[in-house]
Amino acid sequence: MTFQRASLLIIVVMVVAIGLWSGPAKAQPSNSVPPTRAAMGTFPDVNDLPISKEMPDVMTMNDGTRVKAVEQWRQRREEMKRILEYYELGHAPPPPGNVSGQDTQSRPVLDGTAKFRLMHLKFGPGERLGFDVAIFMPAKGDGPFPTIVNPSFLSTPGVAVTNQPAATTTNVATTNSSARPGRGFGGPADPETAARGFTNLLNRGYAIVTYRYTQCGEDNAEFLKSSFYPAYPGYDWGLLRGWAWGLSRVVDYLETQPFVDKSKLIALGHSRLGKLVMVATAFDERISLGAPAGSSGAGTGAYRFCGPGRGGKEGIEDMTRKFPYYFVPRLKEFTGQMEKLPFDAHWFIALTAPRPWISVEGTDDQNCVPNAVRQSILAAQPVYAFLGASLDRVGVNYEPHRHMLTAGDWTAALDFADKHLRGMKVDRRFDRFPPEPAPQTPEQTPAK
Repeated sequence: MTFQRASLLIIVVMVVAIGLWSGPAKAQPSNSVPPTRAAMGTFPDVNDLPISKEMPDVMTMNDGTRVKAVEQWRQRREEMKRILEYYELGHAPPPPGNVSGQDTQSRPVLDGTAKFRLMHLKFGPGERLGFDVAIFMPAKGDGPFPTIVNPSFLSTPGVAVTNQPAATTTNVATTNSSARPGRGFGGPADPETAARGFTNLLNRGYAIVTYRYTQCGEDNAEFLKSSFYPAYPGYDWGLLRGWAWGLSRVVDYLETQPFVDKSKLIALGHSRLGKLVMVATAFDERISLGAPAGSSGAGTGAYRFCGPGRGGKEGIEDMTRKFPYYFVPRLKEFTGQMEKLPFDAHWFIALTAPRPWISVEGTDDQNCVPNAVRQSILAAQPVYAFLGASLDRVGVNYEPHRHMLTAGDWTAALDFADKHLRGMKVDRRFDRFPPEPAPQTPEQTPAK
């Protein structure tokens, strides 16, 4: 079946089934996820979707119309988000609208060249929900500073014990390239020590807001009993969507702070937190630049070009087997029939357009397929071109390492931000991939 015929079949089924998503939630035909008051309309069952071996087009509306105007693109964005919510992420509650911060610590660090603040965010019903974030900013000047939001595997600096247990993981997200797997998880984080890890970005005039990600949901199948989830029953969100929702609450707070340059908000996270950043940047347009790092399976690499038989390493099947609670159960139904996905990873990049976006990777990352990342970037570029944005606003950088976040990765992300957010001259390119014999099957068609 051709891509056009497959697309037309999806369109006919969707339009008939969901009435352009205008109706209230009804009983879902899928046998995997019960209806919730958050789910709007119905979609075809996974088994009823047609085969689409090519990357699903971001520039074609659900009714088959080609996007030719900016207003159409805005409508297309909403269509794409609904499809991602239904088949992969789940639905999140609306913003609480009452995020505030309470200072609990404040002091100079790095011999007075930087400032540290520990802030407790409060929000939600009765302002009873919240979590702690650590803020580091240059001492020189009052800002506003370009500001990085960095969900981290490490404990929130200044907090003796985070309010959620450590995740079981061997991945390391750190600003210190000498760190080794297992170092620093769950234990107290001294602000002075943490600040030394952020010296590079502080010296370059950036502020950073960092927090332990498990404060926004335990990293296990019981996450719905933790953090803010019990306050919002009836939503079918997976853990990735919830973590991204939590990051947006940090953005809510930062928008009220004079030290923050609201036009230069950057989100950066590694591994599963790279997936978090990818989702948050796509769904929250206030984030000026997304920098997912080593995001692995269900991350920035095209789902059709990684995993068993499609490029190897970590794919959707691996993620839904190991971490099914990151997603809605419906995503697991695509196991063995990945070509039925009505979307792919490039949709998250396209939803970010025309804002700059960079994938930060390791040349020897055991989880990530460079060709899959390449296919995602190529398939998202038409949106940037349509919106009049330079194609170099979608970037990639590879550093020589395995699955970790290094000082070199941070430097690349900062250079990319300097170029695209601060208008600075940067003498490096962000379109280089490591040489690789891109494994493909005869059924795969690379993005054009």
